[in-house]
Amino acid sequence: MERLMNLGVIPVNTDILYSLYNDLKSPDKKLSELERKGLVIRVKRNLYVVSPKVHKKEISTELVANHLYGPSYVSLESALAYYGLIPERVYAMRSVCIKLHKQYDTPLGHFEYVKAPAKYYPVGVSQEIIGNSYAFLIASPEKALCDKIIATPNLRLQSVKAIQEYLEEDLRFEMSALATFDPDTVEACIEFGKKKTELTQLLKLLQNGKEYF
Repeated sequence: MERLMNLGVIPVNTDILYSLYNDLKSPDKKLSELERKGLVIRVKRNLYVVSPKVHKKEISTELVANHLYGPSYVSLESALAYYGLIPERVYAMRSVCIKLHKQYDTPLGHFEYVKAPAKYYPVGVSQEIIGNSYAFLIASPEKALCDKIIATPNLRLQSVKAIQEYLEEDLRFEMSALATFDPDTVEACIEFGKKKTELTQLLKLLQNGKEYF
């Protein structure tokens, strides 16, 4: 147990787990035993996390999402909910990546990955550090909202009023937070991303819509 505790909540591959038990004749059998007892959780082939039974800490699905498929960062509804900008509990951990779209059903939940253009991908992405023990990549609130707009099929927002109604009625977005949004991030998303018309309406709302905040 002590060997596993040192790993904390960081996802690890098979080789790292084997290295903890390299004094045994069959580390692979030991790993199977640990999994059977629920002391480690296999997220996918060659990726594990130590169970909360061992370290008594909550597993970070955001951190797992970064490791499960990458490079990627947490975004869309998952990031908006993380920041408390939308009230709904999200059914999946959603991320943006630069490779093909991907989905995983795991013991820790459902994970989805949406592809973005390479030049658009790094805009507004930062590292969230949790208690000096681990960190994960996540979109800024501005980038997460832009990602949500871009990734939503058949979404047409041709005016500032339309974007306002989408935020208030569809997302139930915390409108007061818009006052803190950085227009430069939205401008960069317009430059490198898709749905330029919709994102331009969002930018206009940020620049001229203070009466809505």
